[in-house]
Amino acid sequence: MRYAYFPGCSLHSTAKEYDLSTKAVAGTLGIELIEIPEWICCGATPAHITMHLLSLALPVKNLLLAKKMDSYEVATCCAACFNRLKVANHFMENDSVHRDKVNEIIGEQYSGEVKVRHFLDILINVFWLKNLSERIIKRLDNLKVACYYGCLLTRPGEVTQFDDVEEPHLMDDLMKILGVEPVDWPYKTECCGASFSLTKTDIVLKLSGDILQMAYDEGAQAIVVACPLCQSNLDLRQAMINKKFKKNFDMPILYFTQLVGLALGIDPLKLGLNKHIVNPLKLIKSVGVL
Repeated sequence: MRYAYFPGCSLHSTAKEYDLSTKAVAGTLGIELIEIPEWICCGATPAHITMHLLSLALPVKNLLLAKKMDSYEVATCCAACFNRLKVANHFMENDSVHRDKVNEIIGEQYSGEVKVRHFLDILINVFWLKNLSERIIKRLDNLKVACYYGCLLTRPGEVTQFDDVEEPHLMDDLMKILGVEPVDWPYKTECCGASFSLTKTDIVLKLSGDILQMAYDEGAQAIVVACPLCQSNLDLRQAMINKKFKKNFDMPILYFTQLVGLALGIDPLKLGLNKHIVNPLKLIKSVGVL
């Protein structure tokens, strides 16, 4: 099982623990992730709101690099990267006008032939949950979490083709296999404020604070995410949220790969669990995982 791996900018910087835990899990399960050489930024939100053609050309360049590796499947973990790569493929497959313009910009021919998968999808629909369950060393039976998918993992549904748009369940299914109890809550796909984190922080504090409050009200001990920006807003901004709204949140924000890694018996430090702002190790110890 081999994939061209597109980490994206966040996993090489602010979300290093996501990259560490993904590679640790993949290595343990025999999933080969080969990083795309000389990959570039997918453009994320800035390119999308600046110039439509730029927002297509940047991800297409990466997909072409993957194609040259003789790989027709790309694995990525960042929800934004996943979304932009999928959107680019959608246009290159279905819109001849944009396809011709993008191909002229990059000086090569591409028509959407490289498939893009999120690592969550690979674990569930390629490796299969049954196979994963047979590899579990330590069940996480005493942990209760809120699975948070965010805006970009499932939307727009006709493009991402990933889980149910409004009621996603794949991450919940994965948690159940690990022994984790996912709470039933209505904020699975609410926006955390995304890139407003740098320009309109008050909006992010309000939206992320509402997410934390809802997770807390439903009895979650932690929030599990698949997006580095969601993780950053909920983790990094938690102290500011507490101060502004007079709250006392101390809720770890974990990547799904970190919990899979713990269940597989991987050392917590190799999963980057020491790199969070809100320390998750206290919770992990308290529920008997360590």
